[in-house]
Amino acid sequence: MAAPIRSIIFPSVLLFLYISVGIGAFNSDIDPSDNVAFHSGNQQNVQFGAAKPRRFLLYDVNHGEGFNLRRDVYMRIANLLRRLRQDEDWVLVLPPWGGLYHWKTRSLEQIRIPWSTFFNVESLNRFIPVIEFDEFVKESGQAVIDQILYLQGYKEGWTNGKWEEKIDERECIDPPSYQPDGKGLYRGWFWGYSDVYAKAFKCLSVQGMAGIMAPILLHNVTTRRSVFVDRGEKLLHDRYGDASYWAARRSMRFAKHLRDIGDEFRANSLESTDEKDKTQTTEDWREMKPKPGSALGGPYLAVHLRREDYARSKRKEVATLPRAAEQIKAALIKYDLRKVFVATDAPKHEIKELKKLLPDYKVYNYVPPKGILENFKDGGVAIIDQWICAHARYFMGTGGSTFSFRIQEERQILGFDTKMTYNRFCGDTEPEDCEQPSVWKIVYD
Repeated sequence: MAAPIRSIIFPSVLLFLYISVGIGAFNSDIDPSDNVAFHSGNQQNVQFGAAKPRRFLLYDVNHGEGFNLRRDVYMRIANLLRRLRQDEDWVLVLPPWGGLYHWKTRSLEQIRIPWSTFFNVESLNRFIPVIEFDEFVKESGQAVIDQILYLQGYKEGWTNGKWEEKIDERECIDPPSYQPDGKGLYRGWFWGYSDVYAKAFKCLSVQGMAGIMAPILLHNVTTRRSVFVDRGEKLLHDRYGDASYWAARRSMRFAKHLRDIGDEFRANSLESTDEKDKTQTTEDWREMKPKPGSALGGPYLAVHLRREDYARSKRKEVATLPRAAEQIKAALIKYDLRKVFVATDAPKHEIKELKKLLPDYKVYNYVPPKGILENFKDGGVAIIDQWICAHARYFMGTGGSTFSFRIQEERQILGFDTKMTYNRFCGDTEPEDCEQPSVWKIVYD
């Protein structure tokens, strides 16, 4: 029998693993017939046996998190799965989309949405193997998950004022969102599927990078073929901004039907095409490594002007409409442009007000026809906005917004100069030369 694992602690610089006592309850899941055993010193004992069936990693994010933060968590989990596949055959099950706070069209049912609605799944598979949730149910033969690992922080916070990577099985800090039924099976919110349940559930307190989960998944839940890691946002990037980060990000290409809609709008309203703008893409993202600054962009300015919750909660950093109009006008004059595309969550009356504040320029925003909204939901419309913004000559976003940040990444992937990309509105109480977004330059393998 393998030794019980109680606590795994990684100091923040050296990835240091020691095994003592902490996840002892996992011990019952350790299969004594596992083919690889680790011994002290340099001795290794490797045995070879029959091939094991592939295992499934599922994940989800806190229900209140937005669409673009969820995209970021995908990259963390994708690189975790890449690590797992160095030892075993794992596949990532894509969590269905739905019920997000910023999706405001209440007349639409926006749950159980597959990733193929928004993203090119074939492109994702060029980085790691992924399947939709419905495919997981079909392959596994039933809508059942073997193990839930519910991530949470530490109730006591940092110890001795020092941050360190660690993970322990703990009692749940808050009442779990998954509860056993009369048969001991765990029920809860499984992306809107009422027939899904889990066989086992544990809370883990975690503080660290996504890779901290690898020993747990490889050695402590070996009898669980499907493992669901909930609250995935608790895990940080292992190596933020490096080639593996950017490879995961580059693989996240938007679905072709959404790109086509955005391209049609660009051509018809903004005189923008890939040929003229020097933004052509290759079929395979792995073959696309444009030189920074090689993209020209269409003859228009694009802005992401976040309003709604930001206008209420971040008044110092968010420009009022008159101040935003001043900054838009200054950029239009500087780059000799006559058109501006506005991606915004502002209500209709604010969009009308912004247009009145820019009477000498053409102001555009994308208003989806009924059929497009019904087919591709609020998430699809947001992607169309981002795609149009990504092709502009110059982009100005909202500070602290992941919506803006994803556009900035997309523009780097297309080959835009960072100076034409990493810009933001200055709030009313900020100076005209307010601090601009940090630049994370694209890195290739």
